Amino acid sequence: MKEKILKSNIPNHVAIIMDGNGRWAKKIGKQRVFGHENGTKSVRDCISGSIEIGVKNITLYVFSMENWNRPKIEVNALMKLLVNSLEKELSSLMENEIKLCAIGNLNSLNPKYRKKLDEVIHKTSSNKKLVLTLAISYGSRQELTNVIGTIANKVKNNIISQENIDENIINEHLYTRNLPNVDLLIRTGGEFRISNFLLWQIAYAELYFSDILWPDFRKEDFFNAITSYQKRERRFGKISEQK
Repeated sequence: MKEKILKSNIPNHVAIIMDGNGRWAKKIGKQRVFGHENGTKSVRDCISGSIEIGVKNITLYVFSMENWNRPKIEVNALMKLLVNSLEKELSSLMENEIKLCAIGNLNSLNPKYRKKLDEVIHKTSSNKKLVLTLAISYGSRQELTNVIGTIANKVKNNIISQENIDENIINEHLYTRNLPNVDLLIRTGGEFRISNFLLWQIAYAELYFSDILWPDFRKEDFFNAITSYQKRERRFGKISEQK
């Protein structure tokens, strides 16, 4: 499938909703955490595939604000898995020139886990080949609510004029202020919803839904999503003749 990918039309920013870990584990009689553990293989495949074809930004929906409502034992296991994976993959991040970033309400993380995350972010900060952003304790509605509150406060204090508020001002206050808008959103696991993920940033993204559960999502499946993206005509509100 890789040979079918056009180098001239690679999405700059790919975002992924990694769904299906729990169902995958349940199918084989295992605990949900087992599915999350095996999902790390799919993360490696998608990152490797991104580097191979030249994707510059990839954002993974790791843990939503709503996920805090899951059983405490699963939440703790997920956080430990995240930290352990970052420590284990640090040498690979450095070797492959991958810069790690994180978005979301990071203050809600256990200070011990937050410290480990910050350490890896700092160590990879000069890498330039791929920006890997982890959405942790993230919710798009919460992000936009915070943005509105911050901008309103700045208007109140005469830092920003109400008349000057536009898309650029809003973009500057988002978690993703240093990232381009999403070109391609992939969701695995057979569900057809966005789940409060990057609602502003995916305004003109192409959407790709796969029935494959996340732990079974391989590099070839990632390439299938890219080729599907390349077959589409992105008009951004215009008609074909205007392109």
